[in-house]
Amino acid sequence: MKKPIKNRKRQIAVIAAKKDADIDLSEMPEVLDWSGAEIGKFYRPPKKPVTMRLDTDIVGWLKSYGRGYQTRVNILLRHAMMDSFARTRGKPNRRTRTAALAAARRG
Repeated sequence: MKKPIKNRKRQIAVIAAKKDADIDLSEMPEVLDWSGAEIGKFYRPPKKPVTMRLDTDIVGWLKSYGRGYQTRVNILLRHAMMDSFARTRGKPNRRTRTAALAAARRG
């Protein structure tokens, strides 16, 4: 992301200095219909650095798809975790994911 130019920084500082009541929102329409909203769409679970020992051919396969092989490992493991939940407890939901994350933190 490019750094804001001086003019933009000044504009941001002026807006940040205003009180909420002084900001004019008349041109921005109020959202009244939330039927299309998605809960948790932007939720990203916290990451924890770990060290794993993987077979060389597995790492080669993951890296063969380009950058982001660690993200691919995370996606594959999450898919396996959700599949495991689906088999053992029915359809996974937010509560089962939260329970799994809590269990993982406990070790």
